[in-house]
Amino acid sequence: MCIIYAGLQVMEKKVVAVVGPQSSGIGHVVSHVADELRIPRASCAATDPTLGSSQYPYFLRATHSDFFQMAAVADIISHYAWREATLIYVDNDYGRAALDALGDHLQSMRSKVSYRAPLPPAADRAAITDLLLRVSMMESRVIVVHANPDSGLDIFAAAQSLGMMSSGYVWIATEWLAALLASDSSPPRKTTALALLQGVVTLRQYTPDSDAKRSLMSRFAARLQAHNTTGGINAYVLFASDAVWMTARAIDQLLVDGSNVSFSDDARLRAENETGSALRLGALKVFDQGEQLLSKMKTLNFTGVTGQVRFGDDRNLADPAYEVLNVGGTGVRRVGYWSNRTRLSVTAPEQEQNGKKKKQQGEELYSVIWPGETASPPRGWVFPNNGKALRIGVPYRTTYKQFVSKDAGGPDGASGYCIDVFKAAVALLAYPVP
Repeated sequence: MCIIYAGLQVMEKKVVAVVGPQSSGIGHVVSHVADELRIPRASCAATDPTLGSSQYPYFLRATHSDFFQMAAVADIISHYAWREATLIYVDNDYGRAALDALGDHLQSMRSKVSYRAPLPPAADRAAITDLLLRVSMMESRVIVVHANPDSGLDIFAAAQSLGMMSSGYVWIATEWLAALLASDSSPPRKTTALALLQGVVTLRQYTPDSDAKRSLMSRFAARLQAHNTTGGINAYVLFASDAVWMTARAIDQLLVDGSNVSFSDDARLRAENETGSALRLGALKVFDQGEQLLSKMKTLNFTGVTGQVRFGDDRNLADPAYEVLNVGGTGVRRVGYWSNRTRLSVTAPEQEQNGKKKKQQGEELYSVIWPGETASPPRGWVFPNNGKALRIGVPYRTTYKQFVSKDAGGPDGASGYCIDVFKAAVALLAYPVP
C-alpha cells in the first residue's frame, strides 16, 4: 500500500511516462490513475495476462505475459504425455490469471489442472505444510508452482520435509525461481536453496547473447563489486534497461517532431477537501501529449540488451521466448527453449527463425534429471491415498458361458474368455491395479 501511495505522489509532479511498477498487483492500481492522466507506462515486471491494452489503453508490457509462460508449461506437460497437473499459486490477481491461462492451454491439449491449490500471499510455514499435505493426497504427481520469491522457497522447504522431493514427483516452477537464483546476493542462501530444488524444472525469459548484454552485465558486476556486494543480474533487470531506453527514445522523437509538453487540469481529479492529506488529488494533471507519446512507443523497433524490442498489436513485447532449465548439483543447466513461433526446441529461437538449423523430430528437449536423481521421466501420477479399489462387475446369468460365467470355486469368482483377456491386459501394465 505504501508503494502505491508513493507512486501516486510521484504523479503529482507532471510525469510524462512511467517505467514500472515492479508487480502486477500494483500495476492494476497505478494503471487506472495513469489512464485518467493519459500517461503511457512501460511495465518490465508485470506479467499478469489481465493487464492488457483492452482494459488499460496507455499500458505497454515491456516483458512477456504469463499467458505465454503458461503455454510453455503446458507444452512441457504435453511433451511427457502427462494428462493432469496440480497448480500451487499465490491467491491474488497475478496467481489466478496464471491459473486460468494454464487451464486453457492444457484443455486444448486434452489435459487439465486436476487440483487447484491457492496459497494466501502471506502464508506461514504451517499453512504451506497443510496445503502440501492436501496436494500429496491427490492422484497427480506433476506440480506447477507459480508463487512469489518470498514464499516460493518455503514451499520447496516444506515439500522436502514431507518427502515430496523424492522419486516419482515432477516439480515445475515458473520464472520467479530462475530470477531468484540469478539475483541472490547471498552465496550461503543460494547453496541452501539449490539443495532444496534438486530435479526442479523452471523457466527463464530468454534473451540472446550480445555485446550490449555482456557490457551491461559487466558494468553491473563492477558496480556490485565496488559496493562489496555479490550477486547476479536476472532477466527483469535486462527488460527494465530496455524499457528505460524505449521510453527515452520515444520522448526524444516527440521533442524532435516539435511537440510541446503541456498539462491540463481535470475537474474530476479535484478534491473538495484535501486538508491533512499528503496525496493532493487536485495537483494531478493530464498529459496533453500522452496519445502522441504512446504512439511513438508502440512503433519503436530497435535492438536492446534483450534482443529486438518491438510491440505487437496487443502492445505486448513481440516474440516471447523462454529457456527451460533443470536444477541439479550446484547450479542449473539449460535443457531446451520455448518460443511462441517454434514451441519446444533444443535450438535457440533466433537460429531457427533465421533458418540456421531446422528442428528435427525428437529434438524438443534434452534429458532432465528429475527429483530423486532419476533420468527416466516420472509416470506423473499415483493412486490417490483416498482412492477406491477398482470394482469389476460381470453378468450373473449368461447364454455364452465360454465368454463369461460365474465360477464360485475360482480365485476371481468368474471365468471365461473375457475374464482371461482382462487379466492379461492388467498384467501388461507397469503398475499394480488394486
